[in-house]
Amino acid sequence: MKALLSASVTLEIPFFDVDSMGITWHGNYLRYFEIARCKLLEKIDYGYRQMLDSGYSWPIVDARVKYVKPTTFEQHIRVIAQLVEWEHRLKIDYLIEDAQSGERLTKGYTIQAAVEMHSKSLCLETPVAFRRQLQPWLTAAGEEVS
Repeated sequence: MKALLSASVTLEIPFFDVDSMGITWHGNYLRYFEIARCKLLEKIDYGYRQMLDSGYSWPIVDARVKYVKPTTFEQHIRVIAQLVEWEHRLKIDYLIEDAQSGERLTKGYTIQAAVEMHSKSLCLETPVAFRRQLQPWLTAAGEEVS
């Protein structure tokens, strides 16, 4: 699926993220995804503060991580987040690669659903507040804005 927009961050694996063998503990990859997801949402000016102000939360309802090759202490990685679905839910694909060689290390995705904060109701379509922030990218991609 073609991404509507993407963002990436480069990180260095810190000592506190690795086990006694110097390999990144598997649970930290979701945190790396989160850092890239924040960068992606900042790109459209819809970070967590803007979500709060708009009256919606976007909890993760599904996540997948596929470990291809381990990362290690002091390794520099690039985490790429790509928005691939947005109409009824947000699906963001992730790729972690070695920042120097470009070798694929990990991939995965998260799915988030909009929840109206006051009523705690699940939204079955993307709220207008988020659509408004996507409008420039939709227009650039030639997609109809509703």
